[in-house]
Amino acid sequence: MKISLGTSLIGLATAFTLFKMGNIILRCLKAACDDDTPASPPHQPSDPSRPQFASPAAAGLAALRHHLLNFETTSQVPEGLSQYVSVSKKAQAKWYAKILAAWKESNPPPRTPEEAASLVARALQVQRDVLAGFLQFYSLRFPQIQTQVSGPSSWPEGVQFELHTLPVDAKLVGDGDGMTVHVNTADPRESSVVPIEVQEAVIERRQARAVKDYTRADALKNRIKDAGYRMDDKEDILAREYRIRLRGIDAPEMNMEYGQESKDALTKLIQGKPLTIHVYEEDEFGRLVGDVYCNGVFVQEKMLRKGCAWHYEKYDKRPEFAQWHREAQNAGRGLWAYPNPVAPWTFKWEERNKKNGHKPYQNRRNVQRDQRVRIPAY
Repeated sequence: MKISLGTSLIGLATAFTLFKMGNIILRCLKAACDDDTPASPPHQPSDPSRPQFASPAAAGLAALRHHLLNFETTSQVPEGLSQYVSVSKKAQAKWYAKILAAWKESNPPPRTPEEAASLVARALQVQRDVLAGFLQFYSLRFPQIQTQVSGPSSWPEGVQFELHTLPVDAKLVGDGDGMTVHVNTADPRESSVVPIEVQEAVIERRQARAVKDYTRADALKNRIKDAGYRMDDKEDILAREYRIRLRGIDAPEMNMEYGQESKDALTKLIQGKPLTIHVYEEDEFGRLVGDVYCNGVFVQEKMLRKGCAWHYEKYDKRPEFAQWHREAQNAGRGLWAYPNPVAPWTFKWEERNKKNGHKPYQNRRNVQRDQRVRIPAY
């Protein structure tokens, strides 16, 4: 059979192309073998074609890097994680987004399994058992978290303890001087005091949700709530509930002039933001009385300067509060734009007297005088 020159040249070109492609494939395979990112989670059987690591934790670190890179490009989470944590894929995706953001912000990024475990713990801020499951998936040890928090030596005089809250729900702002907040039980101050019955209810609820027994899950959620805690299903966070009273100010009641405006002003300051609260005491209604800071802003100062509250001088003698009160009053800001604003404590006193059937400002001597039998004039 005769082969033309053109056919021979085509055959040579094809062979050369295949030879080059083979070299490229070999180089890719070599690079893959040199890479320290395994294709499967470390808990799965090792692949002889993959590189060998000094320890399961080192393999876990490489797997975590690989999964973060994959998540960044595909938004997909590893399939096997659900065997270790009882949360939805949506919640898992939020976890990887948080870890990825923390990884990028860290300088330098984690280089050891211990550093990676600590970063994951700080980024996720989830319950201990959930964190343990996630770390087990990557064969990482539970870290000894050293939390940097301000201590008594740095607190103002009289502060009993400090709270660091989750972002505030606008619906939980009651008025211009009070709100309900939640603190993550992963916080060192909270983690050791969660009642055992609450911990058991959380575990049972996760199991009920996993099998789609939502009636049981709702009942357990109510039990958790009755104990003073809240379960955030989106983030899988257990949080403790606290009612807060802003120290040193008194805002108009909701049924007073400027009551709604005062509440709206406080809501605008704190909604969707985490707070730092210096707690001084607990009042007769079970509320924690404290100074509230939002992103470094002293909330009471803002409320007084805007004319959204009164200085509660009877219970707080701080001169700066009196000064901020006077500045707003002299400038006619907020509630001071009204001709004769009534102090909240006076309003509440009047309301109590009305309920008791007395006229406002009527003291005991006046009551006795009005009850005397009148002597007719002759």
